[in-house]
Amino acid sequence: MMKANHSLTIEFILIGFTDHPDLKTLLFLVFSAIYLVTMVGNLGLVALIYMEPRFHTPMYIFLGNLALMDSCCSCAITPKMLENFFSVDRRISFCECMAQFYFLCLAETADCFLLAAMAYDRYVAICNPLQYHTMMSKKLSLQMSMGIFIASNLHSLIHTGCLLRLNFCKSTKIDHFFCDILPLYRLSCTNPFINELMIYIFSMPIQVFTITTILVSYFCILFTIFKMKSKDGRGKAFSTCASHFFSVSIFYTCLLMYIGPSEDGSKDIPVAVFYTVIIPLLNPFIYSLRNKEVVNAVKKVMKTYSIFKNASASIVH
Repeated sequence: MMKANHSLTIEFILIGFTDHPDLKTLLFLVFSAIYLVTMVGNLGLVALIYMEPRFHTPMYIFLGNLALMDSCCSCAITPKMLENFFSVDRRISFCECMAQFYFLCLAETADCFLLAAMAYDRYVAICNPLQYHTMMSKKLSLQMSMGIFIASNLHSLIHTGCLLRLNFCKSTKIDHFFCDILPLYRLSCTNPFINELMIYIFSMPIQVFTITTILVSYFCILFTIFKMKSKDGRGKAFSTCASHFFSVSIFYTCLLMYIGPSEDGSKDIPVAVFYTVIIPLLNPFIYSLRNKEVVNAVKKVMKTYSIFKNASASIVH
């Protein structure tokens, strides 16, 4: 009990990127712009999918949830990072640290499941098009989304709870720009064996299951596409999967780099920037710019807004 109380009173110091004043200002402006675009892009995509009835289909339901989780990831990390660029002490309390890790773990776990669900959805749409509405109904996609959030929440709670057992007495300086699990392990005076065991018991099966689902789905998709005689049919099928495959490739490349060996943590910050900042920024563009339905819906909304704005101006004058 005393050990837990001791941990709760700890304040960590996030070392961050640099102490150079000019670089801090430049990085602040860059990451502020990225954060703004990320939030507008992801939340705008969520709002568009919610408001447009024709987007109430399994593919767009999963896409909306992915955008929501990317927003959650960005909100958990970026505001504190921006604050610390001009903070004198760059402190973060133990409770804030645990909350930051919890929401990050929640978002990243949900992303893994959602990418797998989206791959399965594309498999059914291309390999079993006549049975699509039976095998992948709107009700089933909503149930899958709910199950993903419950499983991701439990997974995040388990790892956050395991962090509470650690006693941090080596140092309070985290050589990172947020509270990530590996830098916290390096500061712990308690052996993190149980924590690492929980990763093997819970995290590894999730990764194996989601990666296997994606690989099997895409193997079946490619096999079906190569059997198609129509070039137009092949092109349409490739176009349908291209955005998702590109997003999956970036996500799992970062994941493999993250879990790769690094005793001194030299690759922690560069890889973390990709999976906490760059991927949430790119996903709305990856899925929207190549999707004519989304582009047309955005144009429709902009046109409606322009008409409404002109009408309001006419009434005022």
